[in-house]
Amino acid sequence: MKVLEDYWQEYEKLSSPLSKITFQTLLQWYSKARAKQKINFQDKYNIHLFVCGRGFGKTQLGSMAVIEHCLMNSNATCGVVAPTHQDLRKVVFNGDSGIINQIHPELLSAEGYNKSYNEITFYNGSKILGFPAESGDRIRGSNLSFAWCDELGSFRDTVAFDNLLLALRQGKNPKCIITTTPRPTQLIKSLVERSDVEVIRGSTYENIDNLAKSSVEMFRETLEGTRLGRQELYGEILEDTEGALFKYSQIEENRIKVAPNLQRVVVAIDPAMTSTGDETGIVVAGRGSDNRFYILQDATMRSSPDQWIEKAISLYHTHNADRIIAEVNNGGDLIERLLRTRDVNVPYKSVRATRGKVTRAEPVSSFYERGMVSHVGIFKELESQMCSFTGNNVKSQHDDRVDALVWAITSLQSSGQAVYRIT
Repeated sequence: MKVLEDYWQEYEKLSSPLSKITFQTLLQWYSKARAKQKINFQDKYNIHLFVCGRGFGKTQLGSMAVIEHCLMNSNATCGVVAPTHQDLRKVVFNGDSGIINQIHPELLSAEGYNKSYNEITFYNGSKILGFPAESGDRIRGSNLSFAWCDELGSFRDTVAFDNLLLALRQGKNPKCIITTTPRPTQLIKSLVERSDVEVIRGSTYENIDNLAKSSVEMFRETLEGTRLGRQELYGEILEDTEGALFKYSQIEENRIKVAPNLQRVVVAIDPAMTSTGDETGIVVAGRGSDNRFYILQDATMRSSPDQWIEKAISLYHTHNADRIIAEVNNGGDLIERLLRTRDVNVPYKSVRATRGKVTRAEPVSSFYERGMVSHVGIFKELESQMCSFTGNNVKSQHDDRVDALVWAITSLQSSGQAVYRIT
């Protein structure tokens, strides 16, 4: 690994203007980077895995790693992979800490940044090629000497990562760095156990001096002390909670990208009647002709009743749903009155809980055990709540999202014709 003094000594020997700009760029980075952001490349490690909390500075360290490799190696080709096209362009390439905002314009070639092809070309012939993980097969055929995977925990499958490693075949010792807020996927768990992977862990609070005070306060208010906070703030790879009704492996094994044609769709609400207390659980789910259940969206929010009822109506129309379901233990007829003042035509069914949460959730848990439920996408907050839901009467155990999910799937068990009461 280069250190600041090494670059300064080399910089003083240079006469070429572009070489000076190159070393100025690297000097600036190494003078402000924290110790954990400086990658110590060693022969024994092929992969450097950063599992860190939000706001740690992962994007900037990834950007600077590929920039340094390109500037210090003429005609090199680096690959960068992000979960989606949007992530690639808005975060990795054009974000505040993204690659384009870290490069001096004079270090680019005449071609510069080609947005159509997701390519960046440097004056010395080196290139950065961008790939969205959702189109992982596009990496096939590439010859790379360096790679950066951003937010590997949000990749929906391993195709892109597998192809990226196969493409690392240029140069003597090609390296891959991974920056991610961890999710307990099988891929991340297996990487942590590999002897050729260096694991670097870091928390949000290590970068507190560079984060907006309002963001830090929001993190503390919403995530500190929660299971999800251990993952999102401290970069922990979470395991299933003992006694939890739902297991992460059951969710992950059946996750899909696109839902099939659905016979019925419902928007389920577990209401909170104030905007300052618990969240209002809002989950959209459907049932296919295969008699399987599909979780389409988690739109849970902390807001006033007027706001969450508007959101539920919007979701009803967006997903072409069959009806809105709402628990009325807390709110009674108010929910229907709120609904009818905005849209008299939306089909609505109230449901009332007369038995405990665990009793209601156990049948739904059994559907997950049998592989009958697929999440269409990734719902971090919902899944974290599910995998910590034991049903114990613990004040800190939030279950608004789980309740809405249970109401949704339970309602989809009916034919849709009968009037029913869920007990």
